[in-house]
Amino acid sequence: MSGPDKPAMTLHSDHVAGGVFAALGVLVFIIGWDLPFGTLSTPGAGMLPKLMAGLLILFGLGIVATGAESQPLSHLPWDDWTHAAQVTAITAVAVSLYTTLGFLITMSLLVFTLLAVIERKNVIAAAAYACGLTLFAYWLFGILLKAPLERGLFWL
Repeated sequence: MSGPDKPAMTLHSDHVAGGVFAALGVLVFIIGWDLPFGTLSTPGAGMLPKLMAGLLILFGLGIVATGAESQPLSHLPWDDWTHAAQVTAITAVAVSLYTTLGFLITMSLLVFTLLAVIERKNVIAAAAYACGLTLFAYWLFGILLKAPLERGLFWL
């Protein structure tokens, strides 16, 4: 059925993004396959990862289905790749330091570095925002929701 009259398929940015999300959902599903799902009254360790993986697959396929409305992949500008690489590198360093420095210090430094170094915001404003955001996140997750946050070396 192919021929000179049939237009070639154009790959759009949402096709790729949705495909990546769906593939990530499948990967999480495979990795968490052995974890017990449990029941609604007694959820197992695998319930949340499997539910999140299912939603990731569902929404990823939804993005792929509506992807023709997005910009063609060949028209995307790639001149900002250094910015993305810097953000990825700083985040990787923060992830590697998380267990050593703990939640409060790591998250404060991460947000401050992203704002002051990458986005070139005012240093005082970036420090105030980083501390405020981290304290709010600690209050929300650590105190209100009682999530076990990493304490690190300096948390007494």
